[in-house]
Amino acid sequence: MSINKPEAKPAVKPGKPWASTPRERALDLGAILLAAVGSFALVALSELKGKLAYAGVFFVLIIVINFIHNYLSRGIASAKDSVASSFAVAGVLVTLLPITSILYAVFERGKTGLKPNLFTTDMKLNGPNDPIDQGGLLHALTGSGIMVGIALIISLPIGILTAIYLTEIKGFFTRPIKFLVQAMSGVPSIVAGLFILSAIVFPITKTPSGLMGGLALAILMIPTVARTSEEVLLLIPADLREAGIALGGTQWRTISQIVVPAAKSGLITAIILGVARVAGETAPLVLVSGGGDVLNLNPTSGPMGSFPFYIWKAFTFGTTESIARAWAGIFVLLVLIFILFFAARLLGGDRNKK
Repeated sequence: MSINKPEAKPAVKPGKPWASTPRERALDLGAILLAAVGSFALVALSELKGKLAYAGVFFVLIIVINFIHNYLSRGIASAKDSVASSFAVAGVLVTLLPITSILYAVFERGKTGLKPNLFTTDMKLNGPNDPIDQGGLLHALTGSGIMVGIALIISLPIGILTAIYLTEIKGFFTRPIKFLVQAMSGVPSIVAGLFILSAIVFPITKTPSGLMGGLALAILMIPTVARTSEEVLLLIPADLREAGIALGGTQWRTISQIVVPAAKSGLITAIILGVARVAGETAPLVLVSGGGDVLNLNPTSGPMGSFPFYIWKAFTFGTTESIARAWAGIFVLLVLIFILFFAARLLGGDRNKK
C-alpha cells in the first residue's frame, strides 16, 4: 500500500508592507506632475521669477497635495507624516545641491585641461604660458601621494592607540590627553608648517623636502584620526568586552581581537577623514615641502610638488593656460578622493554579509 505524500508548498516570499504599491507610485508621480504644472503656472502669473521661485512654489504645492491626498485616504496621522517626509526629502536635496553644483563647475572648467600628457609629464620644461597639451601634474600626483602616505604611516598608529587608551585603558593621563587632542583639532594648518619649519628645517635639514611636508601633515591628521576612532570605539557594546574577559582573554587580547575588528569599518572611515583633512592643505606645504615642478620620488632630498601647491601656483600665474591647468588639477584631486572613499567603503564592509 502506497502512502501519498503531501505535496510541497511553494516557498512564500516575505512581503514588504512598507513598500509602495503600483497604485501608490502612480499617485505619487501624478502629485509630482501636478505640483510641477502648478508651479510653472503660478510663477508665470505672479511676479516671482527665477529657479528659486520655481523650486519654492513646487515644494509648497507638493506638501499641500500630499497632505490633502493622505488626509482623505488615510487620516490625519498619515497626512502629518507626509509633511515630515517632504521636509526630510527637501533637506536631502538641499544637501546634494551644492555638492552637485561644485562637481559640475569643477568639471566644466577643468575639462579643457584634461589631456593625456596631464598624467605622464611634469612642469620641468614648461611655463605658465605654454599650451595645455604640454606639461602635466605627474610631480604633484606622486608628491601628494608620498607626503600623505608619510603622514598616514605616522598618524594612524598614534591616533588609533590614543583612541584605545582613552576608551579602553582609561589611565591616569586620560584627561590631559583628551584635552591635548581637542586643542590640536583647532590648530591652524599654517601653525603645523611653522612648527616643522622652526623645529626641524631651519636647525637641522636646512632645506625643504617631502618628508618635512609629511611631518607637517601628520600633525594635522593625528587629532582627526584619534577623535574619530574614539567615537567609533565608544559605539562598540560593552557586552563584547565582557564576553572576551569571561572567556579568559586579557584586556589587550580582547581589545586587539574583538573590539578593534568589530570597529573595522569605523576605523577605516577615521582614516578617510584624516586623509580628507590634509589632502588639500596648502599653507604647511608651501613652507616646508618646497613645491618643486620636477618629479621627485625621494622625500628626503630636494623640493617635492603636491596637488595644493600645483593648484595654488597655477592660479597665481593667472594666465588662461595656467588657470585651465589649475581647474584640471582640482578635478583630478576630487576624482581621486571619491575613488579612495569608495575603495575604503568596500574594504570596510562585511565580506561575510550576504
